[in-house]
Amino acid sequence: MGHSILIVDDETDIVTMLGNYFSKKGYQIMTAYSGKEAVKKAEKCPDLILLDVNMPDMDGFSVCERIRQFVACPIIFLTARVEEMDKVKGFSSGGDDYIIKPFSLVELEARVGAHLRRELRKSQAVKVKFSGDLSIDYGQKKVFIKDEEIPFAKKDFEIIELLSQHPKQIFDRERIYELLWGYDAEGSSNVVTEHIRVIRSKLSKYGYQTCIETVWGNGYKWRD
Repeated sequence: MGHSILIVDDETDIVTMLGNYFSKKGYQIMTAYSGKEAVKKAEKCPDLILLDVNMPDMDGFSVCERIRQFVACPIIFLTARVEEMDKVKGFSSGGDDYIIKPFSLVELEARVGAHLRRELRKSQAVKVKFSGDLSIDYGQKKVFIKDEEIPFAKKDFEIIELLSQHPKQIFDRERIYELLWGYDAEGSSNVVTEHIRVIRSKLSKYGYQTCIETVWGNGYKWRD
């Protein structure tokens, strides 16, 4: 059985078009035509949600915030809005991506596929061994050197998780802060520097302080 997609839009033609297209591609389709209906259908735990922003009873941002309380699957916003603040609001409410109407079905399919593959990699990569004796158990959210657990606070581990799952990709301090603290978080991205200092300090006791490399003027990246 293929992955399941919940399609949410108050425009019947769009729901029908997307439903027919993805159904032919082998996906299992669920549909909703309002925000309230979307919240109810999301309880069935689809693998991915295509969510319209502009709906009369409850907008997509509010729907996203509600269903994020019990759903962790990727959410792609379908929106005619292009303002920067709308993008920020979409991500801060729990969305993973957005595509602007009118959109290419081929591009949308590519994005859907990319998000589902990413989720599959995350589910399969429960415990990953890196160089030497360092391993990360993403399921238990723990870091080990040989069989000894190295204790990390929640945000410390989230930084390790983000960087290690995107090896060699550079993340600047602001991007890390946005991804892990949220766009609307109160505070400063300077806190990222302190967390990375703590991570390196703990790993340095075992000779692994260089796992997180500083790329001067750009940010940080994970070195395997």
